[in-house]
Amino acid sequence: MAGRLASIDVGTNTVLLLVAERRGDALAPVRERAEITRLGRGVDATGRLDPAAIRETVATLAAFAAEARALGADEIACVATSAARDAANGDEFFEAARAAAGLSPRVISGDEEARLVYGSAFRDFGAGGPLAVLDVGGGSTEFIVGEDPVPRARVSLQVGAVRLTERHVRADPVRAEELAAMRAGARAALAPLAALGAGAGARLVGVAGTVTTLSAVAQALPAYDAERVHGAELRLEEVERLLARLAALPVAARAALPGMEPKRADVILGGAVVVAEAMRLAGFDRLTVSDRGVRWGLLYELAGP
Repeated sequence: MAGRLASIDVGTNTVLLLVAERRGDALAPVRERAEITRLGRGVDATGRLDPAAIRETVATLAAFAAEARALGADEIACVATSAARDAANGDEFFEAARAAAGLSPRVISGDEEARLVYGSAFRDFGAGGPLAVLDVGGGSTEFIVGEDPVPRARVSLQVGAVRLTERHVRADPVRAEELAAMRAGARAALAPLAALGAGAGARLVGVAGTVTTLSAVAQALPAYDAERVHGAELRLEEVERLLARLAALPVAARAALPGMEPKRADVILGGAVVVAEAMRLAGFDRLTVSDRGVRWGLLYELAGP
């Protein structure tokens, strides 16, 4: 077990754990876990982290850290993204994390988040031409482009599955005017994508829970299967069909769909809207799904060359 490394990514919606070990020149996963704790619930409206969300997230962090140490992880890198960046009381979360889990999460900027995500995607999909990476989170969306291991341009935008849902959705199922407002809000927030310029023949890679869940639902997977999701393709027309299907269902019915993470059912429509509008603005009719993101980019950096 010696020499194992671990990374934990604390997002607006989900906490993700990766424990990996070196096997030759590669990092091989030993354990991957994800838990939806919704740390960022309400942050868009209040500017503060909810105390219950802090408690749930810290409990998950403590469990993940204990699991990583039990598996022999010598180092645990832990980062926090959109919700922790935006909240006025982020220190309450960090102090609780130190006390309960023995971790000091590092807040990373949107630019650093984008760089880590791009680094992970480039290792898997960067050969053969320009690369564009779309990372749809709960509170923010990153879009990164490049031709080499170091990205050429990137942007972090304040729109994500949780933020968009909290701003516009009150009814269940969603009303037509609420869906229209989500689309308009996403288009406005994502407008900078149209000018970023991925380059002729670029491949678009979609990262994070919204995209992987859409792929799992499209495939009607009875249980999440990373091997079937990672590398799968989603066409824009398929995203739009999924979006329409999700919009027609109440949250409870969405939660029962094969491939759906039940805790993601209330915000998956907002995430699908972000994906569809981002693809359209950036000029892509398809994307390749990546099951890897910040946690993998972080571990690649921790492991070194």
